[in-house]
Amino acid sequence: MKGIGFQTKQAALDSLDNMTAGVAPIAEEEFKARMERAQSYMREHNIDALYLNAGTNLKYFTGLSWSASERLVGAILPAQGQVRFIAPFFELGTINEYQIIKGEIHAWQEEESPYLLVGEVLKEMGIAQAATLAIDESTAFFTVDGIASVNSELNIINGHHVTAHCRMHKSDNEIALIQHAMDMTLEVHKAAASILHEGISTTEVEEFIELAHQKVGVTGNYFCIVLFGKASSFPHGVKDPQTLKQGDVVLIDTGCKLHGYLSDITRTYVYGEATERQKAMWQHEKTAQARAFEAAQIGATCGDIDHAARSYLASQNLGPDYQLPGCPHRTGHGIGLDIHELPYLVKDNPQPLAPGMCFSNEPMLVIPDEFGIRLEDHFYMTEHGPKWFTEPSYSIDDPFGIDK
Repeated sequence: MKGIGFQTKQAALDSLDNMTAGVAPIAEEEFKARMERAQSYMREHNIDALYLNAGTNLKYFTGLSWSASERLVGAILPAQGQVRFIAPFFELGTINEYQIIKGEIHAWQEEESPYLLVGEVLKEMGIAQAATLAIDESTAFFTVDGIASVNSELNIINGHHVTAHCRMHKSDNEIALIQHAMDMTLEVHKAAASILHEGISTTEVEEFIELAHQKVGVTGNYFCIVLFGKASSFPHGVKDPQTLKQGDVVLIDTGCKLHGYLSDITRTYVYGEATERQKAMWQHEKTAQARAFEAAQIGATCGDIDHAARSYLASQNLGPDYQLPGCPHRTGHGIGLDIHELPYLVKDNPQPLAPGMCFSNEPMLVIPDEFGIRLEDHFYMTEHGPKWFTEPSYSIDDPFGIDK
């Protein structure tokens, strides 16, 4: 049990330091370059404008952090020209304060229709009533329906082709932020393993991980899943907390957010002496993860990576495909401003790999009514192939490679 269960919570927290010194957010010039790339794509594909709703797409292109709600807050990015914002009148002061990219703000009063205002802004921008408007794919249906119902001549299309074209390919600055967030969460993982003891509850571990993320310099957990024993066979957890016992599989999946960019790492090991079956399944998981990584070459597809992991598992009588015992979900997902974003490492996905794409690699093994093993690390694509953000877990007895 190297690195597991050897110190108190306070000692573990005291071992952590703030890791955010010198880490800079995305700069204004990069937001401008992102908008220019989107505009070029829109002109090439005969799209007149893109509506960006409050959320990560609005943040990605304009830098404005705003949560989606029933009140329309967003921006219209034309294929040519300057971005314009739409917001409630009473939020003007706050919007001005949060803007990174400055642009004209068109305000609506509470008794007015923001959907009519979208059409009026398009008209002011010189965009015809029968124009093609791409709408951010994460926009709530009631907003899309509202815009369509009062702007009936608009040709409204799904904007995910525009947003994904830009967001799938991370810049060096984005990769650096993700790398830093991953480094922070890996230290938190090590600290969490160090405090385990028989009788500790999953709730206590989750609370510790929250404090540990704060200690390394972020507001806390973006998410946290802690599972012991049979509960580890449920990929996203169970409703009731568990208490740790000797021989339990421990699965911890957590991440944080740094200047909007996310980390997401899972470690699985055994508290106490691992059985031969636990050791064998852990090694199959590690090998499947390695096969996926090896398959991630420029020119391969996202589906090829999933196939590499899944075919190895099938050779060990796990599966086949998504059947249990085996891997019940895709091998991985994209990551950036959203914890799960395009592209996905899923069966038959024809999306070619390209430099700047970032993925989780987590072909989880579920052994029903026994335990689950998930080893999750992320990698990004370079011109020469994949590169890990974090090195995979070393062994079931030495998950953090202390004796490596």
